[in-house]
Amino acid sequence: MNTRYIFLLLLLIGFFSCNEEDTILPKEVVLPELTSGSADFSKYVAVGASFTAGFTDNALFKAAQQNSFPNILSKEFAKIGGTAFTQPLTNDNYGGLAAGGSRIPGFEPRLVFGGAGPVALETVIGPITVSTDILTNKPTGPFTNMGVPGAKSFHLLFNGYGNPANLATQTANPYFIRMASSPTATILGDAMVQKPTFFTLSEIGGNDVLGFAVSGGDGTNTITPSAGPPGVGFDQTFATLVTTLTAGGVKGVVTNVPYITDLPHFTTVPYNAVPLDAATAAQLNAAFAAYNAGLQNVLNGINAGLIPAAAAPNFNQAEVDKRKVNFVAGKNAVLILDETLSNLTGINAALTNMRQATAADLLVLPSMSFIGTTVGGNPQLINGVSVPLADKWVLLPSEQVEIKAATDAYNASIAAVASSNPNIALVDLNGILTQLATTGVKFNGFTLKANLVTGGAIGLDGIHLNARGYAYMANKFLEAIDAKFGSNFVASGSIAKAADYPTNYSPALK
Repeated sequence: MNTRYIFLLLLLIGFFSCNEEDTILPKEVVLPELTSGSADFSKYVAVGASFTAGFTDNALFKAAQQNSFPNILSKEFAKIGGTAFTQPLTNDNYGGLAAGGSRIPGFEPRLVFGGAGPVALETVIGPITVSTDILTNKPTGPFTNMGVPGAKSFHLLFNGYGNPANLATQTANPYFIRMASSPTATILGDAMVQKPTFFTLSEIGGNDVLGFAVSGGDGTNTITPSAGPPGVGFDQTFATLVTTLTAGGVKGVVTNVPYITDLPHFTTVPYNAVPLDAATAAQLNAAFAAYNAGLQNVLNGINAGLIPAAAAPNFNQAEVDKRKVNFVAGKNAVLILDETLSNLTGINAALTNMRQATAADLLVLPSMSFIGTTVGGNPQLINGVSVPLADKWVLLPSEQVEIKAATDAYNASIAAVASSNPNIALVDLNGILTQLATTGVKFNGFTLKANLVTGGAIGLDGIHLNARGYAYMANKFLEAIDAKFGSNFVASGSIAKAADYPTNYSPALK
């Protein structure tokens, strides 16, 4: 028995000895030293629009600029010789712009989370003074972040885009006025004068379709054509930008254009956003009975030869059924105008081009606070219920087709330029947004999705990324740089960490 116990004691001593060596003293993981590969990051210049600037929550403000993806990239580039990265920082964290002490309409303070959804900052903290004035307190450049929110592709070549005199004709951009080296400067010119050794050219083409989309395709903001000379058509404009930036063998990264209709600005408001009880539904149906009968009467008149077929050549029973308005107890589709329907007002002035929305229609995010409001305080005239929503509130399926066709054309041009130039790496923003809108993406233990407020990647305006989304974007740039130019940012751990970047900004941020 003593021999048996001695054997067990020796066995336990051996077990704990091995356990201490294997688990108490783990081996340290040693990452490789960061190398730049064939790229020169000593003078990094970022060229682009809203994403490049760090725009989020419907505004540009200091904290968001500091979390812009180019600023995040510059921190990694600084580890291998990158020089100071300069940005035209705003004066505060309120957002909004003023000119000569007066607020510029359309450039309001940022959005914040109001408990149920996005609300204007001033509804939470009260009135504020917008201190970022484009005329009286312009920062001193040059700036290596040449991101100008709202810029379309051709704006980067326009030599009046920073001229205050052009504000009256809406051919100047207040953000660029504030940072331009002169009233006749161009965005590309101010970038090139700094002699970049590395550049990013991001989201060019996004605003070329976004303006059309956020205005519901109502004709006030058109899609940039693919064809046309530099400064007019997208294809030659983009080629000119890349040719200029890569002159002398300078390397850089470009992005393609996402399908913007996957953004929560267009997917958050449901088409059936009108809740009704049975009594209200019956009351509305009674009010629309004459309208519905009028549609059928016109078709019957055309079929009987009483109304010339030429007055509405494509009008048929399917369209009658599509246009008839019917409400039920529960959720109901909003009432909208549809310019693709047959124009019947010449036959019957009361038969306007209205119908109830379907799941194929996309309502823009601001419609959330407009649906259900009254016209002139009249309780009988309710927007989206008894009064159809105007074109600016809705993207019809035909308008969505226009956006996709333009996006596909832009991306084909971008891919061709990138594949033919050995100094260009390409980041697939289109694929990233598609993944965000479907399965989501993994980022340091977080799952980012393209949902408003809760998704973790998109800001409160439903279009632009939040800080964590920009950090993820920066890492995708670093992956592309590694793959194209032989650097090792990812392998060396020189990347952004999700937990270092917030998903929202407090209303108390000043």
